[in-house]
Amino acid sequence: MTSAQVDTDKAPEEGYERGLNSRQVQMIAIGGAIGVGLFLGAGANIAKAGPSIILMYALAGVIIFFIMRALGELLLYRPVSGSFAEYSREFLGPFFGYFTGWTYWLMWVVTGMAELTAAAIYIHYWFPDIPQWVSALVFLVLLFVANLISVKLFGEIEFWFSMVKVTAIIGMIVIGIGVITFGFSQAGDTAAVSNLWEFDGFFPKGIGSSLMTLQGVMFAYLAVELVGVTAGESENPEKTLPKAINTLPWRIALFYVGALTVILAVVKWTEFAEGVSPFVEAFAVIGIPAGAGIVNFVVLTAALSSCNSGMYSTGRMLRTLADNGEAPRVFNKLSSTKTPAIGISVSVVFMAIGVVLNYLVPEKAFGYVTSVATAAGIWTWLMILISHVLYRRKVVAGRLPASSFPAPGGSVCSYIAIAFLLFVTCLIAYDADSRICLYVMAGWAVALGIGWFVLRSRNPQLTTRPGDDEPELQKVS
Repeated sequence: MTSAQVDTDKAPEEGYERGLNSRQVQMIAIGGAIGVGLFLGAGANIAKAGPSIILMYALAGVIIFFIMRALGELLLYRPVSGSFAEYSREFLGPFFGYFTGWTYWLMWVVTGMAELTAAAIYIHYWFPDIPQWVSALVFLVLLFVANLISVKLFGEIEFWFSMVKVTAIIGMIVIGIGVITFGFSQAGDTAAVSNLWEFDGFFPKGIGSSLMTLQGVMFAYLAVELVGVTAGESENPEKTLPKAINTLPWRIALFYVGALTVILAVVKWTEFAEGVSPFVEAFAVIGIPAGAGIVNFVVLTAALSSCNSGMYSTGRMLRTLADNGEAPRVFNKLSSTKTPAIGISVSVVFMAIGVVLNYLVPEKAFGYVTSVATAAGIWTWLMILISHVLYRRKVVAGRLPASSFPAPGGSVCSYIAIAFLLFVTCLIAYDADSRICLYVMAGWAVALGIGWFVLRSRNPQLTTRPGDDEPELQKVS
């Protein structure tokens, strides 16, 4: 065992209850790949790209798999709560661990705002007179209380939220195939596979317009890395984590590529618009009694599921930062139920900004926060990939032990994924509507830089990596 392993085993995950069983970890992994980015955001992406959005989700899905296999190799080398922030700290230096931890916290805070916004929009389906901010506030309080009780309750809530999402998507696919094959329902006369190319082709607005949707598509995949945060609270990470990661390709193929292919064959792409869930629209066109209402309930659970995950991960990340002296020590405390209650509470206070946005700019709140979340997510993924490349170099050089779950192709896939994420960043910079998130991230970087300077002046030891005082070859047992 490396000294780095010893240090980390003592640190961030100490005191946590390993209360997430295999069933829950598998469903958290599945649920992490199904969120509001698919259920709500796909409507706007379809309107911009037409049927080619299927290819965009598939392409992004391949990159996400590369990222998760890189993370999987690191997790089995050293399974810790806080995962990629710890790996950034080990392989790139303390500042990158600090920056990644706080940026991941920001990502989940703004994602929580997005999910609360989406949930409030879905409530409008049944109760149009209830203001968005009221619904957002009620859901925020309910999920906050659930997260304070125990990690087992969090895992159980996520299990059933994910079960609802999975069942609904499979049901949508089966019904859609039935409509296409047998022609029943109100959509039977117009449903056909040829809808994928008959209305101005597969790329109706050009390849450039399709590529511009990649930034929104990547938002849909935020949270797949959450399985890494659960490592410190999984009963048997050596078995559950590889299984959860290896099932990612079929999850993407079924829930994204499969579902969107069926939906766009049943309903022509010109019927979809921003702010309307393609799943709700498809059921409404098919004409199944109460079908649209049922799907609206499903997408509501998807939003609440993601917000629930956000509260879980932000509290753990703040505790990791506090343990390393990069956040107030008070975040290091666990409640009597072994949850980082103070970190969760502070995160929820910041998520409440989303309630304010829903009060001030209800029509723009979702777009604002999703662009910031995507930029923060891209940074997190880049840190995972770069850490993996550096880890592989040390393994090849014999300086660190090999992981029991090596990524296929070594570092090659990580380099491909890095290039792809940089390309998406360029797309964000090119798009005037989403470019604002880069300004926000620049301001965030300046704020973190100032914070790091203050922390370093108070505690110079922060700039020293664990185990730096030992020759690297002696770190491997």
